Amino acid sequence: MLTHVVFFKLKDRSPEAIEVTKAVLTNMEGKIPVLRHIEVGTDILHLERSYDIALITKFDSLDDLKVYDTHPVHEQVKAHMKTVLDGTSICVDFVS
Repeated sequence: MLTHVVFFKLKDRSPEAIEVTKAVLTNMEGKIPVLRHIEVGTDILHLERSYDIALITKFDSLDDLKVYDTHPVHEQVKAHMKTVLDGTSICVDFVS
């Protein structure tokens, strides 16, 4: 299993803006066949160094992660993220 973890910091860090983006991410559930698990969490400490949202996804293989990356549903999510991100996201991918 491959775990893909991404952290996002938004331009608008208001609770409402964060919830909108959380919903966009969560909306992928059940719509991308290779996506085996998805978890979306929002930060509770709200420190300057904190990221606003964490996305944890799991795939059977690296090839499945590549399929996910170009899936039309994920492409829509990436388009949304480009409009709301404060800079770039960070990620870690590891075998789990």
